[in-house]
Amino acid sequence: MMRLAQRSMPASARVGQGEVLQGNGRFISKWWLGVPTLAAFVYLWAILWFAAHQRDFQYTPGGNRVAPETVGLDGFAAVEIPTEDGERIVAWWAVPSLGGGVVLFLHGTPSTLPDTVWRLPDLTKSGLGVMAIDYRGYGGSTGTPSERGLRADARAAFDFIHAAAPESRIAVFGESLGTGIAVALAHERPVTGVLLNAPYASVLRLFELRGPPLPYRWLLIDRFDSEALIGGIAVPVMILHGTADENIPITEARRLYAAAREPKTMIEVEGAGHLAAWEGGAKAPALEALATWTAPNPEPPLAR
Repeated sequence: MMRLAQRSMPASARVGQGEVLQGNGRFISKWWLGVPTLAAFVYLWAILWFAAHQRDFQYTPGGNRVAPETVGLDGFAAVEIPTEDGERIVAWWAVPSLGGGVVLFLHGTPSTLPDTVWRLPDLTKSGLGVMAIDYRGYGGSTGTPSERGLRADARAAFDFIHAAAPESRIAVFGESLGTGIAVALAHERPVTGVLLNAPYASVLRLFELRGPPLPYRWLLIDRFDSEALIGGIAVPVMILHGTADENIPITEARRLYAAAREPKTMIEVEGAGHLAAWEGGAKAPALEALATWTAPNPEPPLAR
């Protein structure tokens, strides 16, 4: 039987193979050591990118200036309102009856005035005067949105109403983004009531709840901290929220309600999504509250 000869590997070849294996090990080791460095770089880049672009996540400016009659809205006139910092905001204005109440309506993030058509007639049909504004940078309004700027826009709108209808009592109605502006306005001007549809406790909390894990407390400029402000409001507050709101969890509204002073009301609509509490059954009590708050001789609130 023939035997196959067995050849041993030369020593030089064995040494070379060992060097390759050791070299691969060093490469893998260096690669793994580099992963944390790369991750840290990517995370730092994400932080810096968010810091530079954060307002792109909060606001959706743009759109065109549109006359109310163009979208079939009767009883409104388009007006321009100057702000304290030199901007001009576009507003739709429905004059109240003599001495009648007025509601200042503050819309949400992705909206402009034409998108409010479905809400405003509910207010005017209840006999209320109404002003709705496009924030700076939205629609035909000048400027760039920021928390400080939007709060200035709301003050300018309130002052316009007060000058145009000095006998009228003014309530503020905010939706989504507009709820934070409404709460701030109630600190800065004598509104008679605050209606909030789908509010948040603060925009900072929303980022922490729903955003990627970034240090928002260090980064966020426009926080709209309604939770910190609402306890200082000495007028009635009504909060509307749907239990199925995917944009702003109802827990945010409950948190805000807990921080508010009496008299306060919370209406939760089962199964309603974002802003849908109004159509889900909250419209009638909300309109009744607005009418009561802005009545010429309002009855004192019932003791609780």
